[in-house]
Amino acid sequence: MRVAQTRGCAAIGFALAATIAASGARAAEAGLSAYQGAWLAQGSSCTEVYASAGQGMSFKKPVDIFAPAFIVSGNRLRTPMATCRIKSVRPAGDRQVLTLACANAVSNEDVKVLMAASPDGSLKRYFNDDDTVGSPYQRCSR
Repeated sequence: MRVAQTRGCAAIGFALAATIAASGARAAEAGLSAYQGAWLAQGSSCTEVYASAGQGMSFKKPVDIFAPAFIVSGNRLRTPMATCRIKSVRPAGDRQVLTLACANAVSNEDVKVLMAASPDGSLKRYFNDDDTVGSPYQRCSR
């Protein structure tokens, strides 16, 4: 009887943890609606970097590891060299701070990114709090 109760409590604990993790992911995704899609630094050609992949976009093969590009899909952000899980999104003035858990071939690291959506549908990525200009990115697809 005690083993069955322990298993039941453990199952409830796991279900609760999964629910909390899923609600956190949904909250991050809600703050990411303006960022969904494939992005490329303005002045570059989307057709040189991206290829259609079913319902979304992927990096063309061979991948240009130096392309100033990224793809946001749900709570994932991919660059030509890394895959990141977006852990949180929080406002910081006219910008948003995205906290990413990124992995590439040689490391796993948490990264903070400053971005702001523009009224014209583009966005800017800022290198730090003191960057007042930012780097503009154009949307290649949703």
